Amino acid sequence: MLERLRDFGGDEAGYDGPFHILMSARNRATAKVLRTEEVVIPDKLYFRIGEVADLCDLPAYVLRFWETEFAQLKPVKSSTGQRMYRRKDVDALLRIKKLLYEEGFTIAGARQHLKESKPEKSQPLLPFPQRASSDLKHVRQGLREILSILSKKR
Repeated sequence: MLERLRDFGGDEAGYDGPFHILMSARNRATAKVLRTEEVVIPDKLYFRIGEVADLCDLPAYVLRFWETEFAQLKPVKSSTGQRMYRRKDVDALLRIKKLLYEEGFTIAGARQHLKESKPEKSQPLLPFPQRASSDLKHVRQGLREILSILSKKR
C-alpha cells in the first residue's frame, strides 16, 4: 500500500495528496461533520437529483436507495420523470446522512430515530395586541347599549 502511495506522491510519515487513505478516523469524522454542518441550501423551490447529490456530497444512487428506505423522502417527479426535491427533502437527506455517517446509526436505527424525534409542528402565536381591562369594559358597555337599543325596537 505504501508503494501505491509513493506513486501518488505520498510517504510513510503522512500522506498529503488528494486521497485521504491515511487520514485518521478522528480527522475523517471531523471532516464529515464540517461538511454536513456547512451545507448552504440555495433558496429555490425545487432541486434536481444532481444538485441534491452535490449539496449532500453523495452519489445519486444513494439518494434513490434512501427514498426506498425512509418514508420522509418523497420527491415529486416532473413530467419528464426527473426527481424534484423540495427544501424539506434536502433537510431530511442531510439529517439522514448525519445519522448514518457521523453518528453511526444503521438504516433501521436511523429510521426508528427519525420516527421518534419528529419535529413538533407548532404554529407561531399570532401577535394579538394586549388590551387593558378598561378597554374591554368600554367595549362591553358599548355592546350592551347596542343590545338595549335593538331590544326596544321590537
